[in-house]
Amino acid sequence: MGKPHQSRNKVLPGGAMLYSRSQMYRKRALYKRKKVGTKKVVQEIAKTIVKPVKGDKNGNQRVLPVQREPRYYPTEDTRRPLVNRKKQRPTKLRSSITPGTVLILLAGNHRGKRVVFLKQLASGLLLVTGPYKINGVPLRRVDQAYVIATKTKLDISGVKLPERLNDAYFKKPQVKRRKNQEMFEEEEKKTEASPEKKEDQAAVDSQVIAAVAKVDQMKPYLRAPFSLRKKQYPHAMAF
Repeated sequence: MGKPHQSRNKVLPGGAMLYSRSQMYRKRALYKRKKVGTKKVVQEIAKTIVKPVKGDKNGNQRVLPVQREPRYYPTEDTRRPLVNRKKQRPTKLRSSITPGTVLILLAGNHRGKRVVFLKQLASGLLLVTGPYKINGVPLRRVDQAYVIATKTKLDISGVKLPERLNDAYFKKPQVKRRKNQEMFEEEEKKTEASPEKKEDQAAVDSQVIAAVAKVDQMKPYLRAPFSLRKKQYPHAMAF
């Protein structure tokens, strides 16, 4: 019996091969061999069948599909929303925020200004006011995550708020755009406050300003903007 076949390539210490893949390709002269491919035989599956039909004037046979297609099918592939089992719970108000608490805004056009907290709305947002005549902050909604609650507090127990001050009151009206209108084609026009909002603002501010006047140095305190200087850190400060 002859010697068993041994590979020309050997494994070197460390797991590396003696010859690379291209060197073995050249040694075995694989480039001289003709590649003969075999075509795959694809069996055609019959999609229709012929069934005989009784009757003299029915054509004697019918061509029917093997697998019947569904009668109804979606015109577009739309993604279905996943099942959400989370229950919406009302936002819990921080214990440091009570009606009359002076808050410092941290975001938005009025950031750095001090406002007076009036009440919490159904959405969990805070209803605050400057008042507008003191620091220019109108009635607006604010997320409690973007405010700093101070220890300064006003007595607003006698302030009566209009019943229509809810979340729908602050929603902006939707403006329909033309089909061919580009994003920056026309400049946005500044919308003025409606007479109802001006009336509500004046009614609330008159009551809050009366409460501000009872506290010494409260008006300049609300008017002064909040800012940090060098070596001042919010987490080390008492507001």
